[in-house]
This record gives sequence, C-alpha cells and structure tokens, in this order.
Amino acid sequence: MTAGATGEIYRIDWLPGTDTLHGTCHCGREHTSQDPIEMWEWMLAHPNGHSPQEPPEHQSRGNSS
Repeated sequence: MTAGATGEIYRIDWLPGTDTLHGTCHCGREHTSQDPIEMWEWMLAHPNGHSPQEPPEHQSRGNSS
C-alpha cells in the first residue's frame, strides 16, 4: 500500500504458517487478528480504535559512584 496525502502508512503482514495477520498502524501501535476485515477496521478507526503508542522513556543512567 502506498502512503496517502498525509504520509500515513498502514502495514499488514501475514505470519507464514498461520492464519494470523500482524498489523502496524502509522502511529506505531500493533495488532494481530485472523480476520482481515477486523484488522482493517482496527487500523482505520485510528485514533478512536486505539491510542498512539507512547515513545519509550529515556532514563538517564548516571554514574552512581
């Protein structure tokens, strides 16, 4: 799938050897499902279907000595 005018990229991968689909929304959230319709509904419901993934907190690791 190509990026739209907003540059949003939605990705769905099939996990070989299974009936499972793994989707990644443009916001970084991930979801798995065996139902392709449910997968697209989840993605296209953004932001109502899920909240954006929080970036990992960068904790300072100072020298304790």
